[in-house]
Amino acid sequence: MTAPAALDRFDLAILDILQTDNTTPQRVIAQAVNLSAPAVQRRIQRLQNTSVIRANVAVLDPEKVGKPLTIIVEVHLENERPDRTAPLRARIAAEAAVQQCYSVTGEADYLLVVTVASMTDYQALTRRLFEGDDNVRWFRTSVALECMKTGLRVPLDTGPGI
Repeated sequence: MTAPAALDRFDLAILDILQTDNTTPQRVIAQAVNLSAPAVQRRIQRLQNTSVIRANVAVLDPEKVGKPLTIIVEVHLENERPDRTAPLRARIAAEAAVQQCYSVTGEADYLLVVTVASMTDYQALTRRLFEGDDNVRWFRTSVALECMKTGLRVPLDTGPGI
């Protein structure tokens, strides 16, 4: 685990704004946090260079782009040794339909969040990921009936204000 980055209240305020809308003009951010636009630009560049900001992306509605099914997959392995898990981890990392993957404690070894167009597509995905891998003991599928909340926003302690 890496140590948290040294972030001051200005960094946290900037990050909070960018998490809401990363297209917010730097001059608007500067006004909101009481810094100059060039100072905000330097801070954002530093936050990107140090990987505090990992990506600037558009968040899509899966249904509107033809991927209405969200499936949570619980994967149980025979052995957790890195040499036994590496092939599966590589397949998961390369699979575009896998939106998130967590190595977890408890009964399961991995939890995957998958977005697909149909159950036929999901079956093909499970064949690509798990078929022929004798280290995959079994997997359990849960189909999301409704999305109540989604997001990648990290809660920040921005304090009482700038």
